[in-house]
Amino acid sequence: MPYHTTTVSTEQQLQLILQLQQENLRTNISAETQQEQGFVSLEHSLPVLKQMHNIAPSVIALDRDQLAGYALTMPRECRTIVPDLEPMFSSFDQTPWNGRPLSEFRFYVMGQICVAEAWRGQGVFDALYQQHKTSYSKDFDCIVTEIATRNLRSMRAHERVGFKTIHIHQDELDEWAVVLWDWS
Repeated sequence: MPYHTTTVSTEQQLQLILQLQQENLRTNISAETQQEQGFVSLEHSLPVLKQMHNIAPSVIALDRDQLAGYALTMPRECRTIVPDLEPMFSSFDQTPWNGRPLSEFRFYVMGQICVAEAWRGQGVFDALYQQHKTSYSKDFDCIVTEIATRNLRSMRAHERVGFKTIHIHQDELDEWAVVLWDWS
C-alpha cells in the first residue's frame, strides 16, 4: 500500500482536496463517467474547508505528495458554514434511528468522499473510512451521510464499509439514501 491515511494538517492539503473535488464534480464529468465511476455533488471553497477543518480535520489519503483521496468531516457545528446543507442537517436531526431521532445521538456527517482515479480499486475508500473510525469513534456514536441512489458505485462502497440505509427521500435534485455506520 503506497498511500497512507491521516487528518488534514496544511492549507496545501486543503488545496489538493479542492482540486480533486473539481475533477470529480457532477457538473464537470460526463453522464457515463458519473454512472461508471461515481461523482461528487457539492463544491466547496478554501475558506469553507478551513472553517470545517478548524472544527474537525478531514481525512486524506496521501501517496508521497499526491492526494489519493479525501473524506470531509462535518460535525453538526458545520451546518451554518455550508448553508446549502442546512436542509440535510435538519432532516438528519429528525430521521429515526434505533427508535429515537438521530439528534439524540452523537453523530457527524461525512461531508463528501472522493478517491482519485489513479487510486480507485486499491482500498483507499475503505482506508479513509477506517481512519475516520480511528480518529472519531471515541467522540461519536455514528457517522451519517446521504448518497444519490443513482450513484450506485458509492452506494455499494458505503455498504461494503458497514453503512446501512436508514431512510430514503426525494428532493428537486435527486432521490437520496440516508446511510449510517454505527460505531456503538
